[in-house]
Amino acid sequence: MRIRRILAAVFATAALAGLGLTGTATAATVTVTPASVTPGECTDNGGTIDRSTTPLPTCRGGMYDKQTVD
Repeated sequence: MRIRRILAAVFATAALAGLGLTGTATAATVTVTPASVTPGECTDNGGTIDRSTTPLPTCRGGMYDKQTVD
């Protein structure tokens, strides 16, 4: 009887620990957009380069919308 209670506690602890690891792994997969992109990255991902903005050109549309272009 004592073994069953110990095993139940071990399984419950492992299950709760697994939930914590899943949440951590999900949080680690968040992508970070760069502060500036190259002209090729802008156009390859569906954007166009707007050179009328100052001081630097800006990517308009696509994945890197409103990012500065180096």
